[in-house]
Amino acid sequence: MIDKAHDLAVVRQVQLLDLSRSSVYYRPQPTPESDLRLTRRIDELHLEHPFAGARMLRDLLIQEGVAVGRKHVGTLMKTLDIEAIYRKANTSRRNQAHRIYPYLLRGLVINRPNQVWAMDTTYIPMRRGFVYLSAVLDWATRRVLAWRLAAV
Repeated sequence: MIDKAHDLAVVRQVQLLDLSRSSVYYRPQPTPESDLRLTRRIDELHLEHPFAGARMLRDLLIQEGVAVGRKHVGTLMKTLDIEAIYRKANTSRRNQAHRIYPYLLRGLVINRPNQVWAMDTTYIPMRRGFVYLSAVLDWATRRVLAWRLAAV
């Protein structure tokens, strides 16, 4: 998009495209290996203790001999898009504007294959990143009808 070898100055090209000049000159830095190891360990600890916030995770890491601050742990948690599980305000109140759908399986006797299917998706952490596993199940036979892995 921006051609530094063009006759038009970079400043003028940036103005015409309505971009900031810093975005043109910025070169992303690779994530340090120590941060990758720390991120992996935070993810593992979060799976073991989903209620733990940045402070508790920092304390657990310090007990393991890793010197790290709360803010750095919080930053890595944001990068991983994880947060501690805690009770939030007014979560039990329903929104009056939302329609309530009836539960169609109440009182239904499930006694033959292909009568009722269910689907579930789960997150599986891997050595490098994670994958999602989705499966379609038959309720009567408890068999997996279809499944798919998606790497992210």
